[in-house]
Amino acid sequence: MITEGKKQTIKLVIAVFALVLIITFACIMMMKYEVEGETNMPFQLSKIMIIGTAEGVEQEESDLKWDFSIYQNNDIYFYIDQNEEIDEDDLLIKNVEISNINVTKAPQKGTIQTYMPNSEAGRLYSYDEQFLVQDSLTYKGASQSSSTNLEIGSKGGTAWIRFSNTNIGNYSSDKDEEIVHDGSLLEKIEATKEELSFEISFDFMIETTENKYKANINLQLPTGDLAAEKTCYLEKTDMSDIIFKRVRE
Repeated sequence: MITEGKKQTIKLVIAVFALVLIITFACIMMMKYEVEGETNMPFQLSKIMIIGTAEGVEQEESDLKWDFSIYQNNDIYFYIDQNEEIDEDDLLIKNVEISNINVTKAPQKGTIQTYMPNSEAGRLYSYDEQFLVQDSLTYKGASQSSSTNLEIGSKGGTAWIRFSNTNIGNYSSDKDEEIVHDGSLLEKIEATKEELSFEISFDFMIETTENKYKANINLQLPTGDLAAEKTCYLEKTDMSDIIFKRVRE
């Protein structure tokens, strides 16, 4: 016969066991979230395209036919698509922000500068100081993406940024009949892939009308051997290493 005391002990053991199971399950879910992050976001970073090249920036007041400071440019395109599995017409992209930009490994030659698209007519990027990214770069949700207005489509679109290795070296000449603004300029100043290689990290946040999601992204740039390839292209569609988590406020 089970006494009242034993009944209470059994109930306590069952309660403790149930509590341990609940805590264990919660810990497993938390650990899974830390590893996988958000797995069903309403808007997803579907592709990152990186275009690397080199460019000669003309020196002022030079009497030479060609007189350039050489820059190595890495243009980054972020493609954000709506999750087709989530059918909410009133759910929109409010902002996309790139922030906390850090050069985690500096190149042996040159200085890394970050540029936003040019808001004036003409080229996509300009080296004017007004287009340098200081703390962060924000794209506002709009009817469609616009580089000049720093806008991204509220139902999905593209955001742009340039990481430029500036003042790698100078090239001056009166002999060249033609200059091509690509990786061939790096050969002229004998800049190697190893000397130009650098790594950069930044936070990438997608803010919707309901929540904010943020991930840290690390890139090794440039993505190829520009002296050999002249222009490098890379499309990244595997986002398994980019973990978005909900921003708690």
